[in-house]
Amino acid sequence: MDIEFESIEHIRNFQEEKLRTQIAYLAEHSPFYQRMFERNHISPDTIRTIDDLRKLPFTEKADLQKYNKDFLCVPKEDIIDYITTSGTLGDPVVFGCTESDLERLAYNEHKSFACAGLKKGDILQLMTTIDKRFMAGLAYWMGIRRMGASIIRVGNGIPELQWDTIQRLHPTAIMCVPSFILRLIEYAEQNNIDYRHSSIRKIIGIGEGLRDQNFRLNLLGQRIHDKWPEVELYATYSSTEMSATFSECEHACGGHVHPELIIVEIIGEDDQPVPDGQIGEVVITTLGVQGMPLLRFKTGDMAAKVVAPCACGRNSYRLTPLVGRKHNMIKLKGTTIYPPAINDVLDNTSFVANYVVVVRPSDAGTDEVVVRISIRDNAILPDEAVKQLKDHFRSRLRVAPIVEILPFDVIQRINFPAQSRKPVKFIDER
Repeated sequence: MDIEFESIEHIRNFQEEKLRTQIAYLAEHSPFYQRMFERNHISPDTIRTIDDLRKLPFTEKADLQKYNKDFLCVPKEDIIDYITTSGTLGDPVVFGCTESDLERLAYNEHKSFACAGLKKGDILQLMTTIDKRFMAGLAYWMGIRRMGASIIRVGNGIPELQWDTIQRLHPTAIMCVPSFILRLIEYAEQNNIDYRHSSIRKIIGIGEGLRDQNFRLNLLGQRIHDKWPEVELYATYSSTEMSATFSECEHACGGHVHPELIIVEIIGEDDQPVPDGQIGEVVITTLGVQGMPLLRFKTGDMAAKVVAPCACGRNSYRLTPLVGRKHNMIKLKGTTIYPPAINDVLDNTSFVANYVVVVRPSDAGTDEVVVRISIRDNAILPDEAVKQLKDHFRSRLRVAPIVEILPFDVIQRINFPAQSRKPVKFIDER
């Protein structure tokens, strides 16, 4: 039986057995963690339960950057695929995957797609890259193969090609960054494509949230739903470092953890666990990773843990939609906000063609937020656009940032710099 449907006590005991195996593996094979145990005078044998993890220091992104090679636990000849992160610390961090790690990725995505209701016979149109050293696209492809469903590797962007593929091959589901769905809808409306009666029945979103902390559709999710109510929307959360995915089921009340793959702690400002249901930083310990396992890795993502059993029958805990990145928290005019809240307003404003959000220090030493947008052709006069957008921000966030209007192509070059795998919508100059 799938471990997610077992009792909470059984799941915890199962995870702790996996944890002991992983700790022993790190103590034997990881130069970084061998050094960590020694420097902190910790015997690996004493880490036997999830609560025992609190005895250990955290692994930071800076550790991965500075000591990257020391995280490798196998000979280089055992690495069959090299992956890099997006380089949020400057140079990208390299991850090496063994055959076992790739099988684990396929298993993870198989379970996540099944959680979202996909099955053999479905056809998934993949609107994300599978090249450029990117883990996600490769993992999705392997997961669909393992499931026995079909996949169409179209890649990101190009609405015309996406719709040509949909009309030719009739996929039942698409996977992409949710805000791109609005571009697909806009293209369909401009070219008389009856998208509401297409073959698409599910949209699986990556990289952007579709719901708020109460699991209601956020502004972006609601806008997609209003335009395309026939499709079911599913959100996922993942990262290269965790090599696992949290996927919503049909009840859409958080991303389900796969207990055999990862342990999650939610940590407060004091680096101590917060009560279930309270927002904190997501800290992960990977289970079953062979090439570069991680122990108490601080992701920088802010979310809460939901422990109540789900109506789908899974008893494993879930994560709420991300509030934002810990280090991207903004204090604007005394109000704490995260970039996704700003994006949500912009994504739901019809006259905004594209945008970038810049945070910089003000002369007073506080945060200053500048939203740079371009306006859709003849949609609205610039002065009125600024006024309406500031009103939207005050209504949703209680405060309004500075709004600047720039040409579409100027912002487009900022959004899609050379060699970037993800659109750049937030720039932190603090």
